[in-house]
Amino acid sequence: MKKLLSVIELGGYEDFSSLYQELGYEVTQEITTRKAISRLKRTSYDVVVAEFNYQHTFRDRLSNLESIIAGIQKQNAQCIVIYEKEFENHLATLRQQFDFNAELSLPITCEDMRLALQGLAGHEASAAVE
Repeated sequence: MKKLLSVIELGGYEDFSSLYQELGYEVTQEITTRKAISRLKRTSYDVVVAEFNYQHTFRDRLSNLESIIAGIQKQNAQCIVIYEKEFENHLATLRQQFDFNAELSLPITCEDMRLALQGLAGHEASAAVE
């Protein structure tokens, strides 16, 4: 079974756990970056869904997402980023350094998430063909 890590720090959107399960994922949910990073060190995931929460007070990075990305890259997991439209210009800075498999701006619906996850599945199939 495929594994999905959902990192919900701020939330403000629907819990997609039942959708993840419907699409065949074993779901783990964390509410802090620290716990998510710890889990990424112990367990390998196929997909990580995480929020981009811009923090202007950080000196060396834009958000906690960079720390999560470091764990994801070691696993070669796919990443779906959820962000607020007002911080898209800051997310653009991260796009220059990291490739995200999908990005969803708030507000998002269950159908938005379904399409993003199905797009990942399509990406996996085309990668297997190459």
